[in-house]
Order: sequence, then C-alpha cells, then structure tokens
Amino acid sequence: FSPGLLVVAGSFAAFRLLNRGLERLVPPPPSAQRNRWKHREGNGETEALCDTHNLSPCRFYLHPELSNDLVGTHPPGAHSLVAVSVGYFLEDFVDMLCNQKLHQSWELLFHHSVVIICFGIAVLLHQYVGFALVALLVEINSIFLHLRQILLMANLVHTTCYRLNSLINLGTYVVFRIATLAWMTRWLFLNRQNVPPATYAVGTVGMAIMTPMNIILFYRLLRSDFFK
Repeated sequence: FSPGLLVVAGSFAAFRLLNRGLERLVPPPPSAQRNRWKHREGNGETEALCDTHNLSPCRFYLHPELSNDLVGTHPPGAHSLVAVSVGYFLEDFVDMLCNQKLHQSWELLFHHSVVIICFGIAVLLHQYVGFALVALLVEINSIFLHLRQILLMANLVHTTCYRLNSLINLGTYVVFRIATLAWMTRWLFLNRQNVPPATYAVGTVGMAIMTPMNIILFYRLLRSDFFK
C-alpha cells in the first residue's frame, strides 16, 4: 500500500467537490445547457491547472536534482504533485463516463487512461517522478485550450479576446505539447538501456499514442481558428 494512493483519493474527492461548487457559482450560459459537462470541465480544469499542474516548473526550480535524474529522484512535494494529478485525471475520467456519450468523448477517455497508467506507475513505484513532471508541462497549454472552449460556448468567437487566446493557445501548444512530447520521446530512446523493459514498453506506447493525437488536435485547431 502506497501513501501516494491516499493523496490520489483525496485529490479525486477535492476535484469532485470543486466541480460541484464551481457549477453552482458559475452556472452554464444558455448556449452551454446542452453540454453542461464541457462547461463544468472547462471551468474546473482551468482552476485545477492554475493550482496544481502549473507547479511543475516550480518543482524543477526547487529541486534541481530532478533535472539530472528523472528516474530515481522523488522529493515528497514532487511525488505528491504527480499523485494529485492522477486524482484529477481520475475524476475527469469518471465525470466523462457519467455525463458524456462515448462517441463524443472516447478520445479524451483514451488520453486520460494513458496518463493515469503512466502517472500511476510513478506514484506507486516512486520512480520516474521527474519524467512525469516533464509530462505535466504539457498541461500548461490546457489553460488556453479550455479558455477557448468556454469562449466558444459563450458565443464569443468574433472577439479580440478569442483571437488573442487562439494565438497564445497555438504558441503554447507547440512549446508545451509538441516540443515537450518530442523531448520525452528522445529521452526514452536515449535512456532505453537504463529503463526496465516493461516500463520502457509502457512509456513508448504512451508516446506513440499521445504524439499523433496531439498533432491531429493541432491541425484541427489551426484549421478551425485560422483557415476557416
């Protein structure tokens, strides 16, 4: 039994309550009534990312040793941050299962399954915490990705705010998603001799799934916001 599981459970419960509270404080606009989950998920994730995921760069600053050893180094704060993220993705996974049709959410469910498995390994084994923190840098872009979703539901597409967010969204997408995933894939390849075969297989499959998914989403964003 890992104490990290308690952090995961506490994180799951906290984000569950956060989503319920935000839905009462910020009711969905009329345009979002048909898809209340997207509105709730957009508000909740923006708050969550600001509070937890974006602490990832701070952990590298506070614990420089993480940059030198992405496998064995696991400071308590860094390990807890990964565990909190697992709780968040679990809560969002359950929320989608309960409130979304499968054909509308299968891509996100698939994405969350991969993240939960990979981060869960780091939490349970107390290894690859640094690698998981690098992966969390990807979620910095999600702030602007979900702000775009909220602006769409509020019918604010033809506004300066939406256009500015679209530019920042694509810029952070390239830096924090595509470039970060490319670096992680390169790290796995260069360190394949130091990573157990089972873990290496999980990591390789995860990168093989995430990379094309993110490239496809980037193309969709580019086409929707700039080429339509």
